[in-house]
Amino acid sequence: MNKRDVVFPPGRQALYEKNRYSPAIRSNGFLFVSGQVGSREDGSPEADLASQVRRAFENLNGILHSAGCSFDDVVDVTVFIVDPASKFETIWKVVGEYWGEAPHPTLTGIGVTWLYGFEFEIKVIARLPEAGS
Repeated sequence: MNKRDVVFPPGRQALYEKNRYSPAIRSNGFLFVSGQVGSREDGSPEADLASQVRRAFENLNGILHSAGCSFDDVVDVTVFIVDPASKFETIWKVVGEYWGEAPHPTLTGIGVTWLYGFEFEIKVIARLPEAGS
């Protein structure tokens, strides 16, 4: 079996090792990023929803940057939202701060009942810049 080409953002490797998963894997010209939540360095959630969403994007951007990418390289997004009917508007206001200009990546939104104490999670696939277009 080939060894996985794991990408770790600075300062968070212990958190990923503790929870036994990789933040991102490079494979065949793409970066597959694990779902990112609004967790502080110690793994605890930000106190309010808007702060959780901002922190989730900051955590995501840290991983993308560590792989030489930016959100502009993202081609596919999956978001998980606890109780989306009541939280979507708050979340989508914050998303606009990070999403960038059109054309936007593909998007799948999934309503869930539990996210380990969080209310929002974002998972992406990005094209690695060296892979070309």
